[in-house]
Amino acid sequence: MSEMTVSSTEVEMTGGDATAPGAAAPTGFNKYDPAEYDVKTDPNQGYKATEIKLMSFKRPHMRSFHYSWFSFFLAFFAWFAFAPLMSVIGPQLGLTDQEKWTANICSVASTVLMRFIVGPLCDKVGAKNLQAGLMVYGGVMILIAAVAVRDATSLIIMRFLIGVVGATFVPCQFWNSQLFVKEVAGAAQAIAGGWGNLGGGVTQVVMPLVYTACLTGMSEYNAWRYSFIVPGSAALICGVCMLRFSDDTPKGNISELVKANAIQKKSATSSAREGFGEVVTWVLALQYGCCFGVELTVNNMMAGYFTTRFELDLVAAGTIASLFGLMNIFARAIGGFLSDKMNKKFGFRGRLGVQFGCLMYEGIMLYIFSRMETIETAIPMLIMFSVGVQASEGSTFGVVPYVKPAATGSVSGVVGAGGNIGAVCWGFIFLFRGSMPPQDCLMIISFVVIFSALVTPFVFIKEQPGLFFSPHLTPEQRASIDKAQKATKVPTTDQEAPAEIKVNA
Repeated sequence: MSEMTVSSTEVEMTGGDATAPGAAAPTGFNKYDPAEYDVKTDPNQGYKATEIKLMSFKRPHMRSFHYSWFSFFLAFFAWFAFAPLMSVIGPQLGLTDQEKWTANICSVASTVLMRFIVGPLCDKVGAKNLQAGLMVYGGVMILIAAVAVRDATSLIIMRFLIGVVGATFVPCQFWNSQLFVKEVAGAAQAIAGGWGNLGGGVTQVVMPLVYTACLTGMSEYNAWRYSFIVPGSAALICGVCMLRFSDDTPKGNISELVKANAIQKKSATSSAREGFGEVVTWVLALQYGCCFGVELTVNNMMAGYFTTRFELDLVAAGTIASLFGLMNIFARAIGGFLSDKMNKKFGFRGRLGVQFGCLMYEGIMLYIFSRMETIETAIPMLIMFSVGVQASEGSTFGVVPYVKPAATGSVSGVVGAGGNIGAVCWGFIFLFRGSMPPQDCLMIISFVVIFSALVTPFVFIKEQPGLFFSPHLTPEQRASIDKAQKATKVPTTDQEAPAEIKVNA
């Protein structure tokens, strides 16, 4: 068991909890009895949890938490199911390298628009319905792709359509901001995002194995098509079950709360206006493009990179490439935990310090990895580089809930879309590299990542200090922040003393 103690006087509500001017006051509706919650909660923050019990699956908090990461895991698995099989599919369809990279770029480009759309919708209709709808859609698209892909054009179109499922990241992150107080939301979002991203590593191993198993009873032409039944059906089943067995918030579903006048229905347009209008939202989007965007690019190209650069077979290259994604088991959570821990010790400056350190480490490790000439040195550097990527993702979303608490969905959507925009940019580097070897493309990306780390001291959020200086705050605000840092307190259902927040593994 690992333990993290946090306390705070902040009582911010997100996602439409504020009462609109002239509207009726919210009622005290709660679908569940707070006394029966399986986790400690803060009644002043809509009974959001102040601890994470990983081994609990009880409604509403932990059941929804597990659905958030597992659905994202299956979405990632389906999203990149094509990637490890491209060395088989490519020759069958007669694809050129340019056509393969065009398909890769399209697979992440479609997610950009959807993340911008889904973010504000989270504030309006809740995360659960959006997540379930995206999962069902993704499952159907994967199954259609199994029979529809016949040439380069159809492959590009289907990968573009399947890429929409990548928008599940936004409801995943927003959902956890509704389940947990923001003092531990960084850890919750990092765990959910990391375990979800793990799907990108698992698919590198599982899809070649499923394809190999299918070869025993059919031709190569049909084997890869039948292998897509696994990710497609899994996504469909998860989406249907999620609708029935999970909740949007600790007090019930958004629709139930609106009907009971427990919250005011939030406009997706107003949420988008609030979240999109913050400059810092776009700065975080840039930084997320330099970590999550890098991860998407690696998921699309790393198996092929090891196949061509080190002359490995399909299964061996896929297994090694999977090591990158498998670091999500713990690495993204490290970023979230460090962000929460340093926030406790140094205030918001601690979160920014972790953000700076993680991105700088990632950039340096990526540069070193790109210079490796042997498989024996490339593998350990791939792992170290991966840890930096995932930790940076976790630390980024440790900052997100502070940007605009009333429009967390929109902010999450923009930052999440930034990851995909980054992936598109990195994909274009590979697409138009000419005679430049892929390792040099990775080196160029490492320089951009290091630059993004150097932007962190200029991240300024309302009522929060900067990393080294705070020109946006008045002397009175600085004094107030310092005072609050020394004496903080969170009331819970169990006690009025400072809350003890535990992550129970």
